[in-house]
Amino acid sequence: MTIIQKIIARASGNDEVAVGDKVWCTIDLAAMRDFGGPNVVLDYREKFGDRPVADPSKVAITFDLHLPARDAQVANNQKLLRDFAAQTGVHLFDVETGVGQHTLLENGMVRPYDVIVGTDSHMNLLGAVGSFATGMGTTDLVAAMATGKLWFKVPETHKFVVDGAFAPRVGAKDLILHVLKDVGSDGLLYKSVEFEGPAIDSMDVAARITTMSMVTEMSGKIGLIESNAKTLEWLEERTGRTEEEWHADPGAPYVEERRYDVSDLPPLVAAPHSPDNVISAADLQGTHVDQVFVGSCTNGRVEDLRAAAEVLAGEQVAKGMRLIITPATQNVAKEAVREGLYNTFIEAGAIVTNPSCALCTIGHPGVLAEGDVTMSTSNRNFPGKIGKGGEIYLCSPPTAAASALYGEITDPRGV
Repeated sequence: MTIIQKIIARASGNDEVAVGDKVWCTIDLAAMRDFGGPNVVLDYREKFGDRPVADPSKVAITFDLHLPARDAQVANNQKLLRDFAAQTGVHLFDVETGVGQHTLLENGMVRPYDVIVGTDSHMNLLGAVGSFATGMGTTDLVAAMATGKLWFKVPETHKFVVDGAFAPRVGAKDLILHVLKDVGSDGLLYKSVEFEGPAIDSMDVAARITTMSMVTEMSGKIGLIESNAKTLEWLEERTGRTEEEWHADPGAPYVEERRYDVSDLPPLVAAPHSPDNVISAADLQGTHVDQVFVGSCTNGRVEDLRAAAEVLAGEQVAKGMRLIITPATQNVAKEAVREGLYNTFIEAGAIVTNPSCALCTIGHPGVLAEGDVTMSTSNRNFPGKIGKGGEIYLCSPPTAAASALYGEITDPRGV
């Protein structure tokens, strides 16, 4: 079996499962956020009244979209979630914490080979540590909370093997954009993918998160990287539990295997208006940019901030440039402060915001005016995503930082 099949088999109490099987799985964690979560609570109360959730220790509420509340409606929604947490005893991570999936990881609530569901479409980034995680709608979350189980159809699994070593200022974001260009935005529709190979094995947890965070943009249901000793050590520091390594069986039934080599991979950019519209930064050199954003669930770890700071150190952003930097979580922000990264950013002319999803979607400070162009380390660049009439180019933190210095798309290798 593939690793994903092994996870489903264990969660469903079966010795083995095959592609196409429909099985009921025990849910290890059901998560909702301040966007989508209020509908889950209202639906739960409508269907089950005051009935306790099946296991409060396996339900979490995270606030990461509008932090703090931007208007009365958001404030009321967040209050609804706080009240539900107080009434039911489920975990609550309030406005000071940051991006939900990252917060769950940092607080030891995610383990390899768990089955995790949530209201965020990028829940599958938790596959970075070997979890089976996927986004779901209101009805499914309500069922998971009430019963502790959900049914799944065992998906086909692709295997992507990545060889080589990254050049300086090239990394995981460039890799996943390269894969997106190859696979396409619908190439993994209701399918899963397991990444492996020397380049993957050398990645730290932050780079694995970046890689997994754009499986959704390929329409993938599950993305997974098997945990190695380095990842397990990172997790054990947070879970307090010894974890084990799982591997796919020899001859596991992958529907397809693709191979990539990052040795000569250049910095890449996804041009408007699709994440798979990928072009090298060098080929877009000189394209005017009004705003740059570094952050999001894709590139908001301290390792990402370091990569941006390394380019910005001792420099000033271009005249008229708006550079916005958002740590993924409060823990990331604290570490960035300790390392002096905030000083580097502020002295370069950046605005550093509180941890949140920030400019992954509209409604945050930094919305684009009509005709504005932004470089973003987020994961989507659809029309109107952060402002009607604006254009979004997706890139890595080094490419974003280099572009902020020159006010135009810039290959960071030449800075």
